[in-house]
Amino acid sequence: MINSRLAKTLCIVWVALFTLSGIAEVNSIHIESRLDPNAIIITQVDIIFVYSQEIVDRFPATKTEWYSNQRQFIADADDGIDLRSVFIPQGFNSETASLPQRRNQALKVFIFAEHDASTAAPVDVTDFEDVLVAIDEFGIVVTRRT
Repeated sequence: MINSRLAKTLCIVWVALFTLSGIAEVNSIHIESRLDPNAIIITQVDIIFVYSQEIVDRFPATKTEWYSNQRQFIADADDGIDLRSVFIPQGFNSETASLPQRRNQALKVFIFAEHDASTAAPVDVTDFEDVLVAIDEFGIVVTRRT
């Protein structure tokens, strides 16, 4: 009887810990530019690791909302997010982003890029293990890297 009760309690605790911990699978983010190397444009790619459901719920819906209120959003989020900004010059071969140590605890991982349409929504890469961000003349394309 006691063993059964203990087993049930441990099972409940394990399920609670498992569901409260992050779900992000992101292990690497590789960024490359496919633009003309002779042009002078630098694209900022923002990778945002979100650790709080409250922040996920109020996360900016478009690139314009993100970049116009970025400083205040970061200040309000405190340690509820980790932000990695990578600056990619046009025609640059590639860059692998440095990721935070607690990345696998994130509830969501989003990507925004300056070289994209103003109404572009954040790209959710939470379920991607290896991410490829390709910058071209039309914006950014985010895919699983193979």
